[in-house]
Amino acid sequence: MPSRAEITYFGAGPALLPTEVLEDAAKALVNYQDTGLGIAEHSHRSQLATDIINKAKADLAAVLDIPDDYEVLFMHGGGTGEFSATAYNFVGAWVANKQKELGLDSTDPEAVQKLKEVIEKDLKLDYLVTGGWSQKASAEAERLFGPEHVNIVADSRKSNGGKFGTIPDESTWNLSKDAALVYYCANETVDGVEFQEFPKALEPGPDGKGPIVIADMSSNILTQKIPVKNFSAIFFGAQKNLGPTGITVVILKKSFLPPVTSQPSAALMRKLGLPIPPIILQYETIAKNNSLYNTLSIFDVYIIGRVLQRMLNTYPDKVAGQQAVTDKKAKLVYDAIEAFPDVYKVIPSKAARSRVNVCFRVTKGDDVDAAEKAFLTQATAQGLTGLKGHRSLGGIRASLYNSVPLEGAEKLANFIRAFATS
Repeated sequence: MPSRAEITYFGAGPALLPTEVLEDAAKALVNYQDTGLGIAEHSHRSQLATDIINKAKADLAAVLDIPDDYEVLFMHGGGTGEFSATAYNFVGAWVANKQKELGLDSTDPEAVQKLKEVIEKDLKLDYLVTGGWSQKASAEAERLFGPEHVNIVADSRKSNGGKFGTIPDESTWNLSKDAALVYYCANETVDGVEFQEFPKALEPGPDGKGPIVIADMSSNILTQKIPVKNFSAIFFGAQKNLGPTGITVVILKKSFLPPVTSQPSAALMRKLGLPIPPIILQYETIAKNNSLYNTLSIFDVYIIGRVLQRMLNTYPDKVAGQQAVTDKKAKLVYDAIEAFPDVYKVIPSKAARSRVNVCFRVTKGDDVDAAEKAFLTQATAQGLTGLKGHRSLGGIRASLYNSVPLEGAEKLANFIRAFATS
């Protein structure tokens, strides 16, 4: 059986974690700081737990240069849970702001009826659909609020033969006026599609005002610098670049929390015919309780904290240092693939290809399935594992998350070249 040191794992998630972080966590799981208890056994209400949460929040803010007017939440439910949570919370904020703007009394039946009419006419949730995850996010919004309230700003399948693999030109986007949110998935893990920069169409104006932008960064968080101030919320599952499965992080602009913005009461939402979020998905509840409204896995947050501390220790320039390594890894692999156009074919278009999920087909010979099976078998024999593409897309997928070292990308690039010439 191979040792951990002999394996380079390119799985799409749960992903590789730094060995030293896991070794430290293993000790903490048995006896944390000589308390005689493992970290998973300590109360989530203890000062020890609070310190771990606060340190992880502070280190994430340091790594990403998160401004002070943003809150960090640790939640459950993964990115899929956030498809619901973002829709619930930002529709709630939109309703609250409309009520304030119109000066309506929620106890007055005529005012409630007027607000209901405004909602029926004007409420829109905007979605950019560029892959499987953004498609699921838009479908969840339609399920919760009805298709009449969901606007598909752009769908890359319409200009790409019914398949994902591109990002439609911004000149073709159909943005709503005053949308409750504009959602996009910064990196589509399955389809290997990544936004190369923040969309110009979504940038705030000179007055600092702009669309309410929500981004799913589950698979490319901590791989590049982010203009955080352009977003109202960023969310991501921890299991790609940050920690183990089980924690979902939300970076939320504080203006969407009390005292600036409070969610409408459940009674008002019922009168308006709008869905009421489960309390565990309500951001103001989670923020008020410092992510401890219910039992949070402090062990998972501890691992997140150790990963962040390791990044701060490794890169004095914080996430910019990691970005340079990520870009080098991607270039190594793409250069190797493109050197043999008769053997390999990158699936997404060059302008939209992901730096962290490299999706390609092996077209060597007349039988693609046989060629890809041979590629995977030979790669595994060399300790290169987790390369099988997603079941919906097929092919090969190399996920170059932060814990995959530069040497691992070099090893994969060398194998890609050797297989092509064998």
